Amino acid sequence: MPAPNEALLVIDIQNDFCPGGALAVTGGDEIVPGVNQLMDDFATVILTQDWHPAGHSSFASSHKAEPFTTTQMPYGTQVLWPDHCIQGTEGAAFHKDLRVDGDLIIRKGFNPEIDSYSAFFENDHTTPTGLEGYLRTRGIDRLTMVGLATDFCVNFSAVDAAKLGFAVTVRTDLCRAIDMDGSLAAAMDGMKQAGVEVL
Repeated sequence: MPAPNEALLVIDIQNDFCPGGALAVTGGDEIVPGVNQLMDDFATVILTQDWHPAGHSSFASSHKAEPFTTTQMPYGTQVLWPDHCIQGTEGAAFHKDLRVDGDLIIRKGFNPEIDSYSAFFENDHTTPTGLEGYLRTRGIDRLTMVGLATDFCVNFSAVDAAKLGFAVTVRTDLCRAIDMDGSLAAAMDGMKQAGVEVL
């Protein structure tokens, strides 16, 4: 039987992050069968969903800038992304083959003024999503993370969870990365330094 204190966190396996999407991660769809299978090993499954309003401040189009450039926001440096995962669109929907029968869906990035990579905090690192409280009240203290993308939303979620005192494992075989300007190597180092078990 799955241990009641362990949860699987399935991060942002959405159409816009899969091949053909607005911010496609190479091979993003390849992990879906393995993730579906892994769900059976956990008593609790939580999914996250990037959920931006149109014109979000993290979109390059909102700044008349080129995608993948950066700008300074009140909370720090922000990568400017192609418009993606806009609320209610097909791009924001979960991949059609992903099981979405989890216990909870955490939507993030819906505040137009701030991006949110982590499942736990917006990018100011202080505004919570509510996920920590949900896990604490459920008695969950161990997390396994899979999904997209390794070097952004998976990385930020894993590091935040470790800082909050959760035991965290990232299954890199069930993740895929953007790997922009060395971001994957930096994320792997950062996760390990935070005490995340990277498999």
